[in-house]
Amino acid sequence: LVLRRREWLAMTPPSVVDLPDEGYLPSLSGATGWLNSPPLTAAHLQGKVVLINFCTYTCVNWLRALPYLRAWYEAYHGPGFVIIGIHTPEFDIEHDLDNVGLAIENLRVDYPIAIDNDYAIWDAFGNRCWPAFYFADRHGQIRHHHFGEGKYEQSEGVLRRLLTEVGSGG
Repeated sequence: LVLRRREWLAMTPPSVVDLPDEGYLPSLSGATGWLNSPPLTAAHLQGKVVLINFCTYTCVNWLRALPYLRAWYEAYHGPGFVIIGIHTPEFDIEHDLDNVGLAIENLRVDYPIAIDNDYAIWDAFGNRCWPAFYFADRHGQIRHHHFGEGKYEQSEGVLRRLLTEVGSGG
């Protein structure tokens, strides 16, 4: 079922429709490596809806959120949308790029993953937990964030709203 923008907005809770500006996306230049992508910069993200997801491969909370991330990636991935995982390690074994790469492959994560071994991106966002979700519009403004598991329907509503603004919704 594909809804026209006006119909979708009428069905969407006000908390999704009225998305505040929460500041610009911080730089991803602090990444110590990348998986599934060359390094991404603000120029690569210009004009796209971006979902930043802080993760670490041993976090059970992130593992339970992963099916939703995969589904959103499959449903909405294209020229107007990108998910970027920010792998920030919790334990020593998660600093090893080979371990992270193997885990990402085994977990069937196809979207770009920035390796944040030095916590530079984590600190730039002021992040404090896994998983964390930051939703940015096509102008690079963070418009919504969510920490922890749950609220997947609301999160997808935010994605759809931001994609509608870009003209990629449906």
